[in-house]
Amino acid sequence: MAALTTRIIKETQRLLEDPVPGISATPDESNARYFHVRVAGPKDSPFEGGIFKLELFLPEDYPMKAPKVRFLTKIFHPNIDRVGRICLDILKDKWSPALQIRTVLLSIQALLSAPNPDDPLANDVAELWKVNERRAIQLARGCTLKYAMQH
Repeated sequence: MAALTTRIIKETQRLLEDPVPGISATPDESNARYFHVRVAGPKDSPFEGGIFKLELFLPEDYPMKAPKVRFLTKIFHPNIDRVGRICLDILKDKWSPALQIRTVLLSIQALLSAPNPDDPLANDVAELWKVNERRAIQLARGCTLKYAMQH
């Protein structure tokens, strides 16, 4: 395991001291490259009121390579598949070392506010979103109520 970079330490401190509204990212006690993330469903979205758990892992070559992020909470979204993988350009070909964990988390939060069925990861969900958006939003809401609400 490579030593933590100053950058990771600084980013972690900033996340803890100046958290993004609606998002918490806490480093794991045993691995400071692994973060437990919680994202609140954005207001006026079908995910509103839900708290979504994600995991974020910084690879050895971060920041040259993008973090690996995955939803652990089940979600009905055209850009997130059944195992929680996220289709987001900055996690793939649009990654730049200038971006930070914070940027990634804000982008995921924005994706919840504005699903993009034209760049899907879950094709069946995207198809429904295109042909019957009202029904897709109902299903997304139902999934949020079932899996993401704090009981």
